Amino acid sequence: MLIYIEEYFSELWFLVLEMAPWLLLGLIFAGLLKVYFPQRHIDKYLGKSNFRSAFNASLLGIPMPLCSCGVIPTGISFFRNGASKGASNSFLISTPQTGVDSILATYSMLGWPFAVLRPVVAFFTGIVGGVFTNIFVKDKPAEQSSSYSNLKIDTAAINNEKDNCNDDSCNCDEPEKKDNRHSVVRAADYAFVELLQDIAKWLVIGFLLAALISVALPEDFFSMFSGMGIVELLVILAASIPLYICATGSIPIAAVLLMKGISPGAALVFLMAGPATNVATITVLAKTMGRKSLTAYLASIIGGALLFGVLINWLIPADFILSKVVHVHGEHQMLPDWLMWTSAIVLIVSMVGGYFYSIFKKKSKMEKTEGITVKVTGMTCSHCEANVKRNLEALKGITNVIADNNSETVKITGAGFDLAKVKETVNGLGYQYVG
Repeated sequence: MLIYIEEYFSELWFLVLEMAPWLLLGLIFAGLLKVYFPQRHIDKYLGKSNFRSAFNASLLGIPMPLCSCGVIPTGISFFRNGASKGASNSFLISTPQTGVDSILATYSMLGWPFAVLRPVVAFFTGIVGGVFTNIFVKDKPAEQSSSYSNLKIDTAAINNEKDNCNDDSCNCDEPEKKDNRHSVVRAADYAFVELLQDIAKWLVIGFLLAALISVALPEDFFSMFSGMGIVELLVILAASIPLYICATGSIPIAAVLLMKGISPGAALVFLMAGPATNVATITVLAKTMGRKSLTAYLASIIGGALLFGVLINWLIPADFILSKVVHVHGEHQMLPDWLMWTSAIVLIVSMVGGYFYSIFKKKSKMEKTEGITVKVTGMTCSHCEANVKRNLEALKGITNVIADNNSETVKITGAGFDLAKVKETVNGLGYQYVG
């Protein structure tokens, strides 16, 4: 038993060492993207039900550092604020499959073939999903597109806020309308506090599962599926669809699965379907955008995953791809030991320190701000908080909103606002207003 425990933690630490430098580099790029690619540059490309909007939304979604839970409220918020269903679906499909942080992390463990394939496949499936939605789903104004037909969002107020915003798809930093901190400070705060906290849980789960699979499963466990073609892909797809994991967290699991015998095409299916589909996503999309939009969403991801999985197995030799995957301690090591250890320590300290810092920061803001506190469930990350904040601040009478997903509370400051409208807005974004 002690041997297995020692082997488990040895494998776990190896995975962390291999990914940490590239993950930190990806976080830095994500922070810069947050600061220098603001929301207003995104919104104007997503408003029409045509191929160009689907193309733009899919292209813009690829580098966005949004986790699988954060992309849902962001995409729905785009839709509520004027984006077409097709463009919204394109964004929702392409964004969770990849991101600037996960691309670099993919390169570190799976090699450059997968690092190139992931954004290409995400881009293609995003466009296809948007086009399918434009063809088969009649686009209606956002306030008429779901059961929340009475929800009306003040888009003028939202656009006003965007003009003063210097951030990406989430919104400005709380509680100020404009963040006057130095751009480097804002980038670091977003990358190593907000974003890292959003993906930390699923990243840790990914590492723990990958190490467990590596130690517990025999080396030839998946060899039973060898030569079964589409059946192997369907088995991996069935396991991936309900799974809730981010694009970065899926990487160590995919690397270990490859070493246990699954084909490269099956690994790609997991990397696509794992981050982009889960029970929560399916439920929220059906509720807010309708079943036809959900059908186009799932058909694009499932069809794209199977198509590209089959093509990769047919066209690219498995030995070539496997030769690029990090799988043996000491092999394919591209970076010096001191850098890998330093990066791993920085990553761990940032995750732990950022967790306590974010809790203290939000609690302090809540205590210093006067207003009405309401309970809202379903918020899971800073992107969820920002979407609740932005849409509630667009309502008449509300001047400031502070949302905290940890305590599931939202503090609202203002006068003369209607709590019924607050409830409609929160529920319309896919969360649950409790009271």
